[in-house]
Amino acid sequence: MPFNALTPALVSAFEQIVSPAHVLTAATAEAQQYEAYGRDHTEDFHFVPDVVLRPGTPEEISAILKLCHAHRVPVTARGAGTGLSGGALPIHKGVVLSMERFNKILKIDERNLQATVEPGVVTEAFQNAVKEVGLFYPPDPASKGSCFLGGNLSQSSGGPKAVKYGTTRDYVLNLQVVLPTGDIIWTGANTLKNATGYNLTQLMVGSEGTLGIITKAVFRLLPYPPHNILMLVPFRQEAQAAEAVSAVFRAGIIPSGMEFMEREAIAWSSDYLKIPLTLPEDITAHLLIELDGQDLDELYKEAEQVYGVLEKYDVGEILLADTAGQKDDLWKIRRNIGNSVRYNSVYKEEDTVVPRAELPTLLKGVKEIGARHGFKSVCYGHAGDGNLHVNIIRGDLTDEQWNVGLRQPISEIFQLCVKLGGTISGEHGIGLVQKQFLPIALAEANLNLMRGIKQVFDPHGILNPGKIF
Repeated sequence: MPFNALTPALVSAFEQIVSPAHVLTAATAEAQQYEAYGRDHTEDFHFVPDVVLRPGTPEEISAILKLCHAHRVPVTARGAGTGLSGGALPIHKGVVLSMERFNKILKIDERNLQATVEPGVVTEAFQNAVKEVGLFYPPDPASKGSCFLGGNLSQSSGGPKAVKYGTTRDYVLNLQVVLPTGDIIWTGANTLKNATGYNLTQLMVGSEGTLGIITKAVFRLLPYPPHNILMLVPFRQEAQAAEAVSAVFRAGIIPSGMEFMEREAIAWSSDYLKIPLTLPEDITAHLLIELDGQDLDELYKEAEQVYGVLEKYDVGEILLADTAGQKDDLWKIRRNIGNSVRYNSVYKEEDTVVPRAELPTLLKGVKEIGARHGFKSVCYGHAGDGNLHVNIIRGDLTDEQWNVGLRQPISEIFQLCVKLGGTISGEHGIGLVQKQFLPIALAEANLNLMRGIKQVFDPHGILNPGKIF
């Protein structure tokens, strides 16, 4: 769909809406600051927008979208820029709509275990705020210390605690959304049950900014679980680490975290963080297993059950974290694997997901595909929900092999996921980088339905164009 170029008259109109201080252009903003709005954490992409707008109210966003809708100007909403699928990159230039000023926790409703927040609130800041009143918001992506809730909503982000508590979409009750036409709507109700019409709330979650701009969210909360036990389990065979995941669940235990890290992943991260960690030569992979709840004695009983399951496998000495500091260090190592890979090498990260019992087959297949096509991978991820992050390391691959040659093996990895009953993204989304592979997971009938939904919401195609489809 063709778009129109931004004009000085439109820039002037934007200044009237949000004030000149919140209209940034390449000519008026500091270069490094401005260029940052054209990047995220996806490889080395960079797309410079025509203008960056920083609205502060839903009404300002409504006025901006009305103008862009009328003048056929593309708009890309942006959170904190921590995405890994290129979903917030302005590939058609136009307007970047930064949500950084929507940074308020509007209400924590302790009686109903709910909270109303703006999308520019940092995820960990929200978690800490509700924890202070004894409540719990479980979704915890690796970038929780910097990512925005709005980005989590757009991607339906997950994280380690998804294995027990679910992902972002499982905590959303209601959303305030500005449509491309400028209409402001609420998608649902602040209730645990809602059987009133189509579920527009869940349609918005995971839509990657292609259907509307989220300006408020109502989340459900849980009582905070005050106790947890954390163990690091070394395996001499990485396939057994993957097999043990399903065995723990079959034993009737639901961990609050079940993370897989192959040797290089945990070694790179501990070195990157300068956190000492002993890694015997015969250890090839680790599981990081967390149990949480209200009763510490019950947790120790569950831990004994986990030990009983693990006795069936070829494991090394299990580390039971006995201090808060030790627990923090282990989680830091897990959460910083992506950063350590980025520090060590140019890489491509693929976000694969299969039913958890198929994880050993997926891991074996990834390594076989890499061996056939001549690339190395570092794998880790949320083993408890079958979500394996495959980091393809560039190494000595040529530009041609890296930019073109990897398409076939990545397709093979995704085909394997689908064959095993999985799909091509568990939590990172499709965005820019995965859209070429979407037909592997979805039939043309599915894609046509999605295109039709996009057309209804955004008839001129101005919102985040070039993503997903």
